[in-house]
Amino acid sequence: MNHFLSGENIGLIFPRQAATTNWSHVEITNSLVDNRVHYSNKGICLVSPLYLYPKEINQLKSDATLKVTRTPNLNQEIIQQIETKLSLSFTPEKQQDSSTFAPIDLLDYIYAILHSPNYRDTYKEFLKIDFPRVPYPEKNNFWQLVKLGAELRQIHLLESPKVEDYITSYPEDGDNIVSRKINKKDFELNSDNNTLGRIWINEQQYFDNIPVIAWEFYIGGYQPAQKWLKDRRDRELNYDDILHYQKIIVALSETHKIMKKIDELL
Repeated sequence: MNHFLSGENIGLIFPRQAATTNWSHVEITNSLVDNRVHYSNKGICLVSPLYLYPKEINQLKSDATLKVTRTPNLNQEIIQQIETKLSLSFTPEKQQDSSTFAPIDLLDYIYAILHSPNYRDTYKEFLKIDFPRVPYPEKNNFWQLVKLGAELRQIHLLESPKVEDYITSYPEDGDNIVSRKINKKDFELNSDNNTLGRIWINEQQYFDNIPVIAWEFYIGGYQPAQKWLKDRRDRELNYDDILHYQKIIVALSETHKIMKKIDELL
């Protein structure tokens, strides 16, 4: 965790084991996380920072003449093998050069692979008992998977402008207090083809036009669209909370779309 406090960083969150029927236990972070971020009875999650900072970081920072150098948290033997497979050169920091790949590219590639529905289904039994294993990248689809993984990363960190293209609404005035338990009877289908619904947070107010796929979507063993509201039972949602929830719905919907695109490449 100190590598997230020492400077700018990003990391993968994953478990060693996850005894669930729907493996979705991989996330991205740019800050500290709670050790129970996953729903699992098989132990806590692990976080792998993309970069490592020197232990003497504070001392180095105090000397304006010194430049702090971070190190990619990657196995160099594996990097050399990937260089050979891709016919590309590895660079510790991202460059605008089509002949190189950087740590962030590998992270995005891994993130894409671990969001493949086919991958999750194929290795579902293995994922219950050990760390996820990632295949070596191939020339024919590496950059396409990197692009999709980057989109997922930016959406999940709510850094993508896409998350502000709201697809839901919050049409009624009221006290904004989440007084409902947020269970099945509080979610009401409101479209002819049963693809959209509304979630009532109290007797007068609701979020409308929520895609069912987003409402039921799993990340880390939880259903974020439901859990976020359940965690705020008896609390008043302020303006930022209301916008944040609508960003979550966009993020979940976009994740579903991107996951399908990833499978088309594999």
